[in-house]
Amino acid sequence: MEIIHATSRKRETYDVQIAYSPLWECALGIAAVTNSQLINTLEKPATYWEKLKETLSTNLLNHLNYVEKNNTWKALLQLLHQNESNNLNEFCTSVEWMEVSEIKYTCLPFTGDTFQHLRGSAALGQEDAILELKKITNEIPFFPEYIEFISKVDATELKSHLIEVMAGWYESVIIPDLEETERILHTDYESKNQMKEKMSPEELVQWATGGVNYLPEPSVHRVLLIPQYVYRPWNIESDLEETKVFYYPVANDSLSPNDKYMPNNSLVQKHKALGDEVRLRIVKLLSESDRSLQNLTEQLHMGKTTIHHHLKILRGSKIVEMNGLKYSLKANVLGLLFKELDQYIKQ
Repeated sequence: MEIIHATSRKRETYDVQIAYSPLWECALGIAAVTNSQLINTLEKPATYWEKLKETLSTNLLNHLNYVEKNNTWKALLQLLHQNESNNLNEFCTSVEWMEVSEIKYTCLPFTGDTFQHLRGSAALGQEDAILELKKITNEIPFFPEYIEFISKVDATELKSHLIEVMAGWYESVIIPDLEETERILHTDYESKNQMKEKMSPEELVQWATGGVNYLPEPSVHRVLLIPQYVYRPWNIESDLEETKVFYYPVANDSLSPNDKYMPNNSLVQKHKALGDEVRLRIVKLLSESDRSLQNLTEQLHMGKTTIHHHLKILRGSKIVEMNGLKYSLKANVLGLLFKELDQYIKQ
């Protein structure tokens, strides 16, 4: 269908901001070590986490068990966004002085502007609001149980736990490598800021996260990108009022900033994926339209097993994605790749 554009209104997008802090790295480290289902998929091997636990005090281990049971790492992240301090003592003091309803409201997840009144009522312990919030979030892992816990836990107990686990992890794990951690996070922060001038907001989010195609939403006016090292290779996505948050894995070149010849791993993987005749033909076909596996095999006169193998490589490098039963080329992926290569060559 042809469209005649009779409007001067531009398509709305969001503003991208980038921030980093060892306190976020601290909270995410606590999240990582207490996520038994995910820990074996992290870049740091399971043996690292096992040996690390052996060095921690009994008190800190008890608090980590409390985190694992109640997912209070989520509360730490929520409070960090509320406080926005890079100083541990300031963070702990702010938590200590929060009113009961304030700390519970802050720790409860944001589920949309429409449900803010439920969030406030649940923070006051109102059973109907708690049940409604749990119902709204029942498709999100751990949210209903977390909402129940935050709404009903003794506030003094919660404060004491959050302060002790944060301070304990910071002292035991963050401080010994603080200088190196800050260097890595700052390097990645600077890199993303440089690319912010060359990319659209959507392109920047896609590049920083390694492939997340986040389109503008009516209620989201800001995207906050937070580099993290401890949870590599995963992105963690979260919602705040008017803000989408991505705690994204720092790039390879941020780990070795003194080596200007070290390329980002995603750049390498994409070029490897495109360095094959069959995969280039697949990319060209998908640039024309989304296609099923059957359609691709018919177009290329090859077996399904062979085509599936090539599609797996293209998906692994975040060039291709699945939409239902069809494969499609990720939005802006090739244009973004040229900008990423240009950034690497000129750095």
